[in-house]
Amino acid sequence: LDAALAVFGEHGFDGATVDEIAERAEFGKGTLYNYFPGGKDELYLTLFEEHILGGMAAVIEAAFPREDELATPAGAREAFRRLIAGLFAHFAANRRVTLVFMREGHRMMTDPTVRVRVAGRFERLMDAVARPVEVATRAGAMRSLPPHAVAHLL
Repeated sequence: LDAALAVFGEHGFDGATVDEIAERAEFGKGTLYNYFPGGKDELYLTLFEEHILGGMAAVIEAAFPREDELATPAGAREAFRRLIAGLFAHFAANRRVTLVFMREGHRMMTDPTVRVRVAGRFERLMDAVARPVEVATRAGAMRSLPPHAVAHLL
């Protein structure tokens, strides 16, 4: 995956080849296909899911460790500050992969199966942010706003 990220970063998706990725990873091309039968498309999607979505899930989980914290305005503000700071830190720490997906992210939307898979994972992330919004709203710690709209904004 590190080799694929490096090659995608240097050449973009179109310029990347499985041959170069395999060479950088010090694997045979056949070995690479054993692990990633879908070739560079699968490598690209796996990188996105692990580095971007997986990292976002970890940030969301860390931002909201205790539901009771969301019961006060100060606690809710702190939890949402942790979320935003954590997301910025995640994208900064994964700058290279973030830039690859900002440049090439449209590729995941051309295949309907991949689009559904990515959209499903993203919506689960939005649900994970919407829940604390709902809890804070019910507790009166934040103004009543549509939870999923707030999640998407964040």
